Amino acid sequence: MSDQLILGTRKGTLILDRTAEGWKPRPIAHAGMSVSYAARDPRDGTLWAAMDHAHWGPKLSRSKDGGATWEHLSQLAYPAGARFIEQHMPMPDDDPSVETPNTYKDATLLKVWMLTFAGPPGTIYAGTLPGGLFVSHDGGDSWELNRPLWNHPSRGGDLFAGNATSRNEWGGTPAAVAYGEFVPGIHSIVVDPRDAKHMYIAVSCAGVAETHDGGQTWSPCNRGMTNDYLPDPNVEWGHDPHFVTLCAGAPDHLWQQNHSGVFYSDDGAKSWRKVSNKDVAVDFGFPIAAHDTDGKTAWVVPAGGDSSRMSVEGGIFVARTTDGGESWQTFRKGLPQEHAYDIVYRHALDQRAGRVCLGTTTGNVYISEDAGESWTCVGNNFPPVHSVRFA
Repeated sequence: MSDQLILGTRKGTLILDRTAEGWKPRPIAHAGMSVSYAARDPRDGTLWAAMDHAHWGPKLSRSKDGGATWEHLSQLAYPAGARFIEQHMPMPDDDPSVETPNTYKDATLLKVWMLTFAGPPGTIYAGTLPGGLFVSHDGGDSWELNRPLWNHPSRGGDLFAGNATSRNEWGGTPAAVAYGEFVPGIHSIVVDPRDAKHMYIAVSCAGVAETHDGGQTWSPCNRGMTNDYLPDPNVEWGHDPHFVTLCAGAPDHLWQQNHSGVFYSDDGAKSWRKVSNKDVAVDFGFPIAAHDTDGKTAWVVPAGGDSSRMSVEGGIFVARTTDGGESWQTFRKGLPQEHAYDIVYRHALDQRAGRVCLGTTTGNVYISEDAGESWTCVGNNFPPVHSVRFA
């Protein structure tokens, strides 16, 4: 069980250590800089922060001495010739039957949304806006765009070679609008612990894709998922997963918090089934966490809905299932139940051996030592929390 937390916040990176007196924050690192994601590489202990600076743009920062000092990196960039099909935010009066001619735009790194440490030592994956998967094989010193995914027929084909040869089925995510774009984003990168060449990525807004050969080929795995706001809810592409994860000890069990509800797979994402329960407000939300060894156990922090983007009826609660979503228990002890307008972003919930932690958009951090049944406040005055990860 980890006794250290690393938080990515709007104003820097926070490391908290568990002491006899409770969880104690260290002085903030990257002070004043927005950190979209922060985590520890479990293989060598290196700490990582994805900085999201409005003026200097996105950069990665790493610490090899436990956070005492940090080194800024800037090598992650789209190669010359990387283009995407430009899109715009859908409007209520848009006619979906009218197709407009493709226009193209050169890809520029807007945000590093997710980092995953898996496979051989030194291998790191980064998911970005505008929808690129990058890999480093040398511990972050250099990065390469995964071109088979970037050039996939579902997003127009090889735009390095010319104009689109197929229809683009990847939509933009509202999370990109703050950067002046409406582009897809890769926020979940899941590597099978049994086989490092077997990976899943999740895209807002496209769905879940899978590779069995280390990223040389990709295929959709969205069967059973539904998208409530599309004319055809059962499309092959066009879904909006908010976060996807798996159970490390039972990797065929995957969990997904989706824009359209909570989905669960027990067959390695060959199929999904919706396991939301609106009677207990388990439906819309952003994060989901899976148990380390029990594939049927997961936690979510529901939100009030897409329009409000706030907690459910002014109170924060955590829901847990232990039977693959057949039933849900809701837990509120220690969490505010009145005038709480927090939500929890997709990376701001984590679990380690039954210890669960969440951070909110209003800078509140809570931790549970009993698998989510009761909660203790770690801090109320932190910056808005983008990510929470046990180190």
